[in-house]
This record gives sequence, structure tokens and C-alpha cells, in this order.
Amino acid sequence: MAKMTTLKMKERLEKELKAPNRQFAYNRDNDTLSITQDGKKVTLTIPQIIANYENDGDEAIEKIIYYVEEGFQAASGKVELRNNQSNIYPVVRATSFPVETKTGERLLADEHTAETKIFYAFDLGKSYRFIEESMLEKENITREQIREFAFQNLAKLDIPLKKDSVNGNDFYFVRTNDGYDASRLLNVNFLRDMREKLTGEMVLAVPHQDVLIIGDIQGNTGYDVLAHMTMDFFADGLVPITSLPFVYNNGKLEPIFIMAKNRLKE
Repeated sequence: MAKMTTLKMKERLEKELKAPNRQFAYNRDNDTLSITQDGKKVTLTIPQIIANYENDGDEAIEKIIYYVEEGFQAASGKVELRNNQSNIYPVVRATSFPVETKTGERLLADEHTAETKIFYAFDLGKSYRFIEESMLEKENITREQIREFAFQNLAKLDIPLKKDSVNGNDFYFVRTNDGYDASRLLNVNFLRDMREKLTGEMVLAVPHQDVLIIGDIQGNTGYDVLAHMTMDFFADGLVPITSLPFVYNNGKLEPIFIMAKNRLKE
């Protein structure tokens, strides 16, 4: 595979994503490429895309194209909340995630942990659109109703687990790529059931939108493995959330910082 430069990647992305109603803007200082369509903007970080390309080849480019195309489709998607309650889901994002759209519309969101925030989304099939606070008044629906519908729908999602073991530590992965893998962190019944199943300390991670990692940690090696694993996923994800895992105790999630074989609570 020929070495991919920033300029080559920029040119390829512009070629693959070209459309009559789109404008491109490259920021040389930040190595970012912004794509604007009908007032909506998506910004891509080129060095991250190159790193993914060097690992996954053309599949990494295809994922980016899909992400952008579906993002613009979601932004223009029609939303009717009251008559489509089964399409409403909670979505986990980093606390740094913008709480307003580019046009100044405030997104419906709730506090969660020091590292994560809960947003609410309307499922459009292959993508979803974040629910804005202004939509509630227009459709005469309350925040409490949105939360209730969202968590009821989340509870109905399957949670297939893939297991891997390293030095006596078991790791479980949820990767359905349905857009709500990280959201399963909010399924309290699932977390409670997993806690009863595991014999060590239960540690979870949502490094990006499309994965939930659950560790049955038996010793320092387990924490070390989880730390490296979480960082790798965090760097690879299209929608990063947090590189800090969470210890699950007494029904609560506590972010922890893991360094080498030591673990320190935040």
C-alpha cells in the first residue's frame, strides 16, 4: 500500500464525497476537512483517518463516506416523535459533545457521569437524528415521556456478547454496529445481571459509539489489558466517547484512571 499523505487523503475524500450542493474547506493548521451541505457541517480529522486507513485499508475510507452521507441524511430527516415512539433511543456521548446544533437549536440531553452525557435520538433506519428541545413543544410531548420511550426501547435491544480471555481476566464485547452499542451501558438490568455473573471487579468502557467493553478483572494484568484495549478503540472510533473505563459498584459507574499496573479513582 502506497504511503498516504494528508494531501492525498484530502483529495480522495473530496472526490468520494463530491456532490452539487456540498462545499469543502481545508484547515491546514488543524489538518481538518469540513464538508458543508444545506447549512449542516461535518468536520473530519485527516490524521486520524490516515491512521485508520493504514490499519484497515479502503474499508476505513468506506466507513468515513458512510458516516458523512448518513450524517447529512439524518440532519435532513423528518421527525415525528409522538407517532413514532418506538424510534426514540438514548445515545451516550462525551461530556464535551456540543449541546447545540450549528443553527443554535439546543439538543435534549441529561447528565450521566463525569465523562459521559446522555442525548436522545430519533432512529431513521441506517442513521439517527438528535432530538432538539424545540421539537417537544411542537409535538406536545414532555422530556419525561421521551426518556421513558427511549429507555423502554433500549431495553428491547439484543445484547450479543463476544468473549475473550487474557491471563484469567475475561472481557466481553458488544459490537452490533446498530448505533447503540455504547448506549447499552445505560441498560441497568443488563448491568445488574452481568454483575451477578462476574466473579472479579466489573469494569466497563465505551471508547467509542460502536462498542461496549465489559471486563471481569481478577488482577493488575486485567486493568493493564483493559487500559490498552480502551485506548486502541478510542483512537480508532469514528465517534470517540471516552478513554477512561468505569468501575461498576452498587449500581453506580465511577470513572477510573489506569496507569500501568496501578489504578486510581478520579
